[in-house]
Parts: sequence; C-alpha cells; structure tokens
Amino acid sequence: MPGSRGSQRRPSVELYERIVEAVRQGHYPPGSALPSEPELAGELGVSRPALREALILLQEDGVITVRRGVGRTVSTGTPHRGFERLGSVEKLLGAEATGVRALARSTEEPTDLVLQHLPVPAASEIRFWESIVDVEGSPACLVQEWILPDETLVELDPDLPEALRVASEEPRTMLDVLTSRSPGLSLRGSSGITATVLGGQRGVAFQRPADTPVVLITQVVREDSTPLMIGKYMLPSGAPAVPLLQTR
Repeated sequence: MPGSRGSQRRPSVELYERIVEAVRQGHYPPGSALPSEPELAGELGVSRPALREALILLQEDGVITVRRGVGRTVSTGTPHRGFERLGSVEKLLGAEATGVRALARSTEEPTDLVLQHLPVPAASEIRFWESIVDVEGSPACLVQEWILPDETLVELDPDLPEALRVASEEPRTMLDVLTSRSPGLSLRGSSGITATVLGGQRGVAFQRPADTPVVLITQVVREDSTPLMIGKYMLPSGAPAVPLLQTR
C-alpha cells in the first residue's frame, strides 16, 4: 500500500500496518472477529476517526471482511509482505466460500492472443478451459486458460498432461493445478489489467447485462523463462477484491 515516508505518513497508514502486524503475530488470528470499534480504538490508543479510516483500507486490501450481523472478521490467508504469491483465482477470492464451474474443457487452435504470448504453432491443438468462479453462490469471475501442447509440457513435467486430464473432471482452474505441483515447477506470473464490458455471451454466463463494467486481468505464467500458460480473468462490478501487494 503506497504511503509517504517517516513522519509524513498519515496516522491511518501507520495504524493499518500496526493492525496487519498484530494479525501476523497472532494477536488477531485469521478467522477471528475484531473487537468492536470503541474497544479496538481503546486497545490501540488511537482516535476512532483514524481507526475507521484504517479499517476501510484493511477491508479494501482484503485483510478483513465485513458482513452484516457478523461485524469485522480477519480474513483467512491474509496476504504476506512483498510481492503477492502466485495463486489461483479461486484461492485469491477465498477458497472456503468459492466454487468452480466448468463451462468448457476442450482443445482448440490457439487464438491471436495465445500466439502473442505462448511459443506454439498456429495450427497446433492446445488445451482450453473456461470456468466460472462462484463466491457465496454468485458468479464472481469468468476464467479462460490456455496451456502449451502436451509434447512440450512433458519436457517441463512428465506427469503434467495426465494431471491436467484428471483435473479436467474436477472443479478447479488450470492455474490451481499448476500451483499445486510446486515445488516441482518454478512458476512466476506477470499480469496486465484493463477495463472493458461483459458483452453478450459472457453476460449470459454471469446473468448480467452485456454492458456491465468488467476488470480484465490477462496473466502469463512462466516456468523459469518459458511461457507456460495464459489466463484471462473477468471480474464484473461488485465482484470481491483480489488481494495484491507490491514492494520496492
């Protein structure tokens, strides 16, 4: 989270970091309810306006969740310091409240987008998975994924094609299969973020109007220096926040 250095930082930013550190040290364990606002302000020795601003930032960053009738709860899997660990979107959105529905599990010729990022011949057949990730019973993210052909995958991991074949019958995304094979694969990802609209076909999947605003994340996953997989993640307005931390 950006902030100025030293004494120029806002009190709410310093308070944000104090609460995150208390979570990491187990004072407020993941899954536990935070004290009420007056109690928490008293514990921390701060004013309620500063605390309220810090709590808003913590909610925006996914450190805490707020639910009517429940209050503020420390999120499970609280993000750690530094660059966000590469992980599947279903885990980033909260595995305990998430389901994955397969819309397509097939092979197809690579699209122009795939050819831009993966070293595959234009006439090749590659795996394509399309999934909907549900959070608390509502569609939250449309996922489209493409991966290198099997003959290339076996050079990176001899068992990977079979693992993908088996997982195609399971409620998982392709990236979840890849990240579960660590440390066998040395994975890293890079992403681009743009804004668009759902469109007619994707709107049907979400049961939302075609002109619904969408955040589109395009991600390339590499094994060392080899581009391995490309994914597109479409999150419509109202979808849960995806946690992302950066450092310098």
